[in-house]
Amino acid sequence: MPRPVRHPGEMRWETRLLGMVTAALLVFGIATTYGAASLMTLQGQNAGLDFALRQVSGAAVGGVLLLLASRLDYYRWRQLAWPLLLVTIVFLFIPLLPFTRTISPTINGARRWIDIGPINFQPSEVARLIVVIWCAMLASKKGLQVREFKKGVLPFLLILGLISVLILLEPNLSMATLVALLGGLVLFTSGAKINHFGLVVGLGMILVFHQIRDVDYRLARLLTFLNPGQATTEAGFQIHQSLVGIGSGRLFGVGFGEGQQKLGYLPYAYSDFLFSTIGEEWGFLGVCVVVALFALFCWLGLRIARTAADPFGQYLAVGLTATVGLTAFMHMGVSLGLVPTTGLTLPFMSYGRSSQVISLLGTGILINIGRLRGSPRAAGPRERRAEWRYGGTPAARPDGQSGDRRGDASQSKSARRKRAKS
Repeated sequence: MPRPVRHPGEMRWETRLLGMVTAALLVFGIATTYGAASLMTLQGQNAGLDFALRQVSGAAVGGVLLLLASRLDYYRWRQLAWPLLLVTIVFLFIPLLPFTRTISPTINGARRWIDIGPINFQPSEVARLIVVIWCAMLASKKGLQVREFKKGVLPFLLILGLISVLILLEPNLSMATLVALLGGLVLFTSGAKINHFGLVVGLGMILVFHQIRDVDYRLARLLTFLNPGQATTEAGFQIHQSLVGIGSGRLFGVGFGEGQQKLGYLPYAYSDFLFSTIGEEWGFLGVCVVVALFALFCWLGLRIARTAADPFGQYLAVGLTATVGLTAFMHMGVSLGLVPTTGLTLPFMSYGRSSQVISLLGTGILINIGRLRGSPRAAGPRERRAEWRYGGTPAARPDGQSGDRRGDASQSKSARRKRAKS
């Protein structure tokens, strides 16, 4: 239940600080990406400046979307949740069709991109944001019904299962797992029973195990993770070189752009293993700064979620915060050998405009949730009555009382007199 906010300006410092943290991660990320790709050559030309300019263009587009989303009432996203989900499912189907190879080519053995002229994006990155919006919408609409399996948990399972399978067929196991985790986290935050949640997690782990067992390179990565002594084999080459790079940085790093692992030793040092490059070139101090910035981002996001004006804002803020925090944790865990090797980028920082733009858009929505705390809720009477009926918070109920009608505060005066006499 959110705490009452007397005036929206009381906690405006949180949204301002959140914007400053995001800007710091962006600037640091562009510089680090340039340093990681400074010695790369594509078609005989240096690629470092080209990578940096692409990151700047992504930051510009994402920055505009952040500003627009920060001023658009986040309740509009609830109204658009179903159409956005359907469009996302269509985008996810496009790379799987055999006649769409011209706009969705195979890159590194997978079809994960849609390339139409100047528009180039990864549908799974879009799904990561839309799934959070849709889950927050459905959880706030169902209220206490999320504690029932048939009416509450089953609809989430069907949609999350469909989207995860579509992403898995690209193939992209790491992103499919992340999307399922984000949806499950929103469901758990809304009050789903722990045994239902445990059942879902168990089924998901069984599916992931079979996907790993049936694909040789995934199995090799898992075995290498479980047995670090084999880190010098081909399966553990990336994680071994990542740890070498982090260890080489020591306290202050070897210097900006002076890292050696990017010289063919560490593949994708500018994207999947950017955290290792930070450790090598910026040292332990640089790693601490990056971890502190992401920790501060998550702390501010959860503070906003705690004081959001309605259940939808609460669940959406939690999901958006986890989108950044969980992705960053998994990326750092891979670089440190704490998580099996995946292909997840570091939000705001790694090379990749799709991830950058989507992360900035989600941050803009999160800032708007923080800005509207203490303001009258934009939902119509029908939505407010539904949320009150199914256990909504005081901010969601027109008279400001508790959504639990069994409580003393929501009972009529006559009922309280009868109880007192008895």
